[in-house]
Amino acid sequence: MSEVLAGVRFAEPLWLLAALAGPAVVAAALVRERRGWHVAFPSLSRVSSRLVPGWRARLRHLPVLLAGLGLMAAAVALARPQHGFERRDVTTQGVDIVVALDISGSMAAEDFRPANRLQVAKDVVAGFIRQRVNDRLGLVIFASTSLTKAPPTTDTGVLLRQLEDVQLGQLPDGTAIGSGLATSLNRLRHSQAKSRVIVLVTDGANNSGEIDPDTAADIARAMGVKVYTVLVGRGGKVPMPVQVQDPFTGRMVTRTVTTEVEVDEGLLQRLAARTQGEFFRAENPESMRQIFARIDELEKSEIKVSTYRRYRELYRPFLLAAAALLTAAAAAWAAGLRVAPA
Repeated sequence: MSEVLAGVRFAEPLWLLAALAGPAVVAAALVRERRGWHVAFPSLSRVSSRLVPGWRARLRHLPVLLAGLGLMAAAVALARPQHGFERRDVTTQGVDIVVALDISGSMAAEDFRPANRLQVAKDVVAGFIRQRVNDRLGLVIFASTSLTKAPPTTDTGVLLRQLEDVQLGQLPDGTAIGSGLATSLNRLRHSQAKSRVIVLVTDGANNSGEIDPDTAADIARAMGVKVYTVLVGRGGKVPMPVQVQDPFTGRMVTRTVTTEVEVDEGLLQRLAARTQGEFFRAENPESMRQIFARIDELEKSEIKVSTYRRYRELYRPFLLAAAALLTAAAAAWAAGLRVAPA
C-alpha cells in the first residue's frame, strides 16, 4: 500500500525573516517623508507642485514600493520553496484471524443484563474488528452445525454487516465446538499470513457435531494455528428467556426462567494449551472487553514503512521577480521618482 502526500516546503526557512526588510524599507521611507531629515527651502515650482500634483509627485512612492517587493521576493527565493511528494510504501505482515462465535440457545442467557450473552459478544467482537485494520478477519458461527459468515477479509464494513446479521436460531440448536473449529481451520488453510489465529467464543460444552474438539485442536497445532478460547458466562443456574403459552389468552409470550447451563471449562483450557493459545473466562461485559483487548495485544501485526521524498525547486520565478522589481526600482529612482522629505 502506498500513499502520496503533495505539498510545498521551504528548504531554508530562516531566510523568510529577511522578507521583513521589504516592509521596513517602505516604512522608513514614509517616516522620512513625513518628518523630514533636512531643511527644505520652498520655491515657486515646489509650491505649484503641491497645489497641482504632477505625475512625478503621484509616483514618488513607486521606487520604494518596487524595492520593498523586490527584497521580499529575493527573501522567498533564498528560502528555496520546493514542491514535491512523499511516497510511503507500507508493508504489513498481518495476522489472519477467524472468530468462531457460538449462537446456540444458551447464548440467550441474560446473566449479562441488560443484554444477553450473544449481544454482548457481538458488541465486543465488533470493537475488536474495528481495531484490526491491518489484518484479515473472518467470522464463523456454530450451534449444532457450523457456517462461514465471512471468510478472512480486510473489508471491515462487510464483516461488521455480517456480524450484525448474526441472530439466535439461525442454526439448529446444539453446541458443536469441534465443527466450529474445523470450519475456521478450513478458512485459514490457504492463508500466507505470518500468524494465524482462531478466537473461539462459546458458553457451553460440546454436545453436537461429527468432529471431536480435541481432534480439531490437533489439526490446528499441525497447521500452526493458535486457538484462543473465551468462555462466556458461568455454569449452573442462569436466567433464560423462554417462549410459553399464556393460559388466559393462548398467545405465546416470553418469560424469564432459571435454567441449568452446563459448561466445560477444562475442554476450553485444553484446546488453548494444545495450540499455544490462551484460555479466558468472561463473566460480565467488562471482562469480555478486557479479554479481547488482551488478545489484541498478544497478536500484533508487523508493519514496515519505507518513505521516499522528491522535491522540485520553485525559487527561480521569485528570483527573476526580485531582479525585475529591483531593476525597475533603480530605473524609477534614476528617472527622478523618489520620496521627498516634507
